[in-house]
Amino acid sequence: MLKVLKFGGSSLADAPHFRQVAEIIRADASRRFVIPSAPGKRYKEDEKVTDLLYRCYDMAIGGQDITPVFERIKNRYREIIRDLQLDLSLEAEFDSIFLLISEAVGRDYAASRGEYLNGRILARYLGYDFIDAKDVIFFRDNGTLDSDRTNAVLSAALEAHEHAVIPGFYGSMPNGTIKTFSRGGSDISGAIVARAAGADLYENWTDVSGFLMADPRCVEDPMPIDVITYKELRELSYMGASVLHEDAVFPVRAAGISINILNTNKPEDAGTMIVPVAPATASERIITGIAGKIGFSIISVEKDMMNAEIGFGRRVLETLEVNGVSFEHLPSGIDTMSVIVKTSELEGKRNTVMDSIFKLTNADAITIEDGIAMLAVVGRGMIRSKGTAARIFSALAKASINIKMIDQGSSELNIIIGVEESDYINAIRAIYREFVC
Repeated sequence: MLKVLKFGGSSLADAPHFRQVAEIIRADASRRFVIPSAPGKRYKEDEKVTDLLYRCYDMAIGGQDITPVFERIKNRYREIIRDLQLDLSLEAEFDSIFLLISEAVGRDYAASRGEYLNGRILARYLGYDFIDAKDVIFFRDNGTLDSDRTNAVLSAALEAHEHAVIPGFYGSMPNGTIKTFSRGGSDISGAIVARAAGADLYENWTDVSGFLMADPRCVEDPMPIDVITYKELRELSYMGASVLHEDAVFPVRAAGISINILNTNKPEDAGTMIVPVAPATASERIITGIAGKIGFSIISVEKDMMNAEIGFGRRVLETLEVNGVSFEHLPSGIDTMSVIVKTSELEGKRNTVMDSIFKLTNADAITIEDGIAMLAVVGRGMIRSKGTAARIFSALAKASINIKMIDQGSSELNIIIGVEESDYINAIRAIYREFVC
């Protein structure tokens, strides 16, 4: 058994958390490779080290003295080193980083130093080897991950180490400069390392005990999800319900590696297992989770005999493409075509889009309705359960919620529902009560 572990910033915010992380790692001999994030907040009013580094860079670009802010960064690391009683000095590193940020060598370089320095400290504390991510994770000239080269070089590097710490969030460009992933990119780094190591399990440690069946801001004390498949995760992530960075799923999914989302503060909790296929022993609730987003609009195009007019749908979508508007869903009838889009994408284009559709389709009527919320009800158990859709609609009707749109995929894994934004929270609660409470 070989496990790769990623720890988020809240798990490595200070020395007590470092000790907690070390206990977790040492409790299991199969936990061999560790990916740390930069120190997160220690308390509500605190600032993340990455945010301080970004501020330093922005100040340097503006010709300001970064010394006061950079001193705060140095003191965070000095405090951790002192409290852990480590024989380690990062003063030379601080001087080099200060000089390069002051010279504005690169925003990505500045941001990456949080993970780099934390990785140096964690490696020393654990007695593990340190592998700099810039030497094993590579990007192409266009900024995309060079997956094949990374996997080959990283695999060879890991084979030479029994235990190692590899900082998350960054790699290097072909010219050797530092390139970061998007925010939350340490999740991606962990998945890349798990794939290259041929891990049996990728443990992603954060400050929550896995996924919940619904947003706790909408549903009080929602049930945890014990097992979720990659397909279900994708559907829920699309609606914004994710503890894990979306791009972190692909490397491990491609390699057939399961992910365990765990809580550093409650290591005894089982967390959520993300698996290619749910085992027979997994909980078989009808629905796995409910998620949603607000901020959508419905473009409705009406025309008699639309179904007999070849190319009608293509012309509508072509209009959106020309105007740089992407669509989310296409629930349509015989004489009506509806297109769900993000309201923000219509900003400054609303009249142009409507005029273009009229011109290209000679439609009888076109309307745009704003203030729409989209809900996704997701679950592998829906395939085997008759009447699931009826139960959803009945629950919404009992809550006096009007359904504006319905869309169900052919996989029967999810049902997408559109409601008015004012009904968003009540809709989630009504569906949750129907299937869970």
